[in-house]
Amino acid sequence: MYNSVITGVGAYIPPVSVRNEDFANHEFYTEQGERITAPSLEVAAKLESITGIRERRYAAKDQKASAIAAIAAKRAIEDAGVDPETLDQIIFAHNFGDILAGTLQVDNVPSLASRVKNSLGIKNLHCVPYDVIFGCPGWIQGVIQADAYFRAGIARKALVIGAETLSRIVDPHDRDVMIFSDGAGATVLEWVEEDQKRGVLATAVMSHAQEDVFYLYMDRTFKPGVEDQQRYIKMKGRKIYEYALKYVPEAMMECLTKAGINDIREVKKIFIHQANEKMDEAIIKRLFKLYGVLEYDPMVAPMNIHDLGNSSVATIPTLLDMVYRKQIPGHELHPGDLLLFASVGAGMNINALAYRY
Repeated sequence: MYNSVITGVGAYIPPVSVRNEDFANHEFYTEQGERITAPSLEVAAKLESITGIRERRYAAKDQKASAIAAIAAKRAIEDAGVDPETLDQIIFAHNFGDILAGTLQVDNVPSLASRVKNSLGIKNLHCVPYDVIFGCPGWIQGVIQADAYFRAGIARKALVIGAETLSRIVDPHDRDVMIFSDGAGATVLEWVEEDQKRGVLATAVMSHAQEDVFYLYMDRTFKPGVEDQQRYIKMKGRKIYEYALKYVPEAMMECLTKAGINDIREVKKIFIHQANEKMDEAIIKRLFKLYGVLEYDPMVAPMNIHDLGNSSVATIPTLLDMVYRKQIPGHELHPGDLLLFASVGAGMNINALAYRY
């Protein structure tokens, strides 16, 4: 039988560390343009108590999303031990393209996947590079697409990347500026003939694009009196929390059911989008409850949001890389482990993927 298997992983954690205390002099405003009078450090402490974020990483000023993605991609290729010229596809998940430091202009032409192909020096004309814009679940969606192409006989080897520089598209006067960050993660997937079933077992995808569609959106700064027409990423946090808690566990359960898994306790690790620590914990608790399990070991879900923040499409592949390399205490992977990946984001989109390591 043939399996879609992750054969190499790589990540790039940007060098600029920004801690909560670095926002001490920020002026924060509400969505209604009202000045938040509480001290900024108090605002940061409250946000940390909800999201778990105490630090985040920003790319250096001379780095763009495609550049940090190329670094992660090279590491994944080296880890897989493959010749980059043998790649059939480069799938790059992002949302805002390349943004120069100090600007807000989104640059998607040529595609970021094409830029990575160029950076890697790949000359193979049949290596097809393309971008996926699917909100924060983009990297998982890229893996789903690679698996589909494998099963269709169109490709046998793919590089799937998730990278973003959200720090360049945030409103400095919005408290959510402390949530978003930069990062890049990459994986090599191969269509491998083996005696036992492993790799991608099943997937599930949902999209709610009616009243939910603008829970993440672009708009002007919250600070009143500013004349510029720039647009920044905005989100309705409470709406997203309620949406995610309702639908993400359902998608995760649907995915496991497709994989023939009836006992949630078979899952060894859950790699969930690092959006908000309390939200992620609530989603996992709800998932276990769907199976009649009221208590779960928190070690099933590794976290890196405390130190890296929310880097959108990069959160899951960087988390996978860190666990793979035993960089998160108490977490490691073993052959045969059942892994569950899940994410939620702009669209509103949700996806999940069951994987046998």
